[in-house]
Amino acid sequence: MEAPFSKVLIANRGEVAVRIARTAKALGIKTVAVYSDADSNALHALVADEAYRIGGPEPAESYLNIEAIVQIAKLSGSEAVHPGYGFLSQRADFVERLEEEGLVFIGPSAHIQKLVGDKLGARRFFHKIGVPVVPGTLNPVDRRDAPSTAEELGYPVIVKPVGGGGGIGMKIVWSEKELLEAINAAIQLSEKTFGRLEIYLEKYLPKARHIEVQIIGDKKGTVYHLYERECSVQRRFQKVIEEAPSPALNAELRKKLLKLALEAAKACNYENAGTFEFLYDPTTQEFYLLEINSRLQVEHPVTEMVTGIDIVREQILIAAGENPTFRQDEVSIRGHAIEARVYAEDPLAYFAPSAGQLTDYREPSGPYVRVDSGYYTGANVPIYYDALIMKVVCWGLTRDEARRRLITALEETIVEGVKTNIAFVHLLLNDPTFAKGDYNTRIVEERGIVEKLKEYSYNRLRLSTPSSHRELVTTARVDAWKLASRLFP
Repeated sequence: MEAPFSKVLIANRGEVAVRIARTAKALGIKTVAVYSDADSNALHALVADEAYRIGGPEPAESYLNIEAIVQIAKLSGSEAVHPGYGFLSQRADFVERLEEEGLVFIGPSAHIQKLVGDKLGARRFFHKIGVPVVPGTLNPVDRRDAPSTAEELGYPVIVKPVGGGGGIGMKIVWSEKELLEAINAAIQLSEKTFGRLEIYLEKYLPKARHIEVQIIGDKKGTVYHLYERECSVQRRFQKVIEEAPSPALNAELRKKLLKLALEAAKACNYENAGTFEFLYDPTTQEFYLLEINSRLQVEHPVTEMVTGIDIVREQILIAAGENPTFRQDEVSIRGHAIEARVYAEDPLAYFAPSAGQLTDYREPSGPYVRVDSGYYTGANVPIYYDALIMKVVCWGLTRDEARRRLITALEETIVEGVKTNIAFVHLLLNDPTFAKGDYNTRIVEERGIVEKLKEYSYNRLRLSTPSSHRELVTTARVDAWKLASRLFP
């Protein structure tokens, strides 16, 4: 098979840049990495065929610097750019700028980025075509009207910045007093982080589960699904554990969800890879479209593990104008996969990021264990970027087999030099509620995981770190008779 591109620039860092490079190389594509001053010795810069310094450590100086990335793409002779996730992955202006220079963006078109990137615009669009969205406002809410709007929706509600992402500025409120405080805080934070002042309100569903559908769309208007993932285990509205398929769905509910996702994707002529995220209310068995992530998703490995489809490969092929490597009737689920995100953070300090040098680092291994990482022993975890160190993904014929395999994998994992959430994730995986699969987005709060963590310890495998190796010193003893027999046979 001829390579779809001769050279691709990866406009990202960390584990996702390493992961993209691996698939590109498997397709016979040369890879180009970009790195900031904080990432000069980062793994993604070492595994690529070429690496270029892009700027200072702050994201605005480097990974968000559109002109610098365009210039390096041209200088290196790259034909296409893969944005990974985060940074510029959902920026329509980045897509348009690449197109101006004759470069291919490996992802959805600028049109789709604009549609789904406007949170309220997307809510209005899908509401209009009959796809149920989470109950809430379809336009920005003035703080003077917010109390009456919240009363109409019924408490609790969520305050959300229009330009938000990653849980930033979001707050669950249960009363008018909390509402006004949350709105003021959200507006200030949103203006500083996203440059926008608008906020909107959504009804909060305390028992909801967060379930998403992986979509692939070709350039001919056909959309496909790769089934669903469950992402309900979250801290501060950010995912920590994901699994595929969802333990909440039976065949009938799964069919209903996939139908909704395909309808939404077809309505906006979705192209390339994307994730249609839904809230599922078990009390009513209804699904509500939450948002669309028009990019590769962090948790995509669990879908790859149960379907056998390399999503990055499909992204690259579709961007090159080729067809997906599968038909819809060829996609099926085999077994179960669970992913744990290992972060450099302190769960007991409100998950504050932890930066520093990794003095010791060991990834787990074994049958059906996958690790996506951008680090190694001696590497630095910078303070400027997301604190994700690695993703540990385990597959099993059954959900419980995958869960137990992941627990063992975490016990093999060594990350020293920074604080991590490994014990936190280990505790969650062992929690009876998670083990049964009967949980929701409030599992961390309802099960008191952080409080239990204060007294929690687990048996990490007895893997000595280099600094603690004990040498066994022995005194050699010579047997004269044996020596003589060898010297004088």
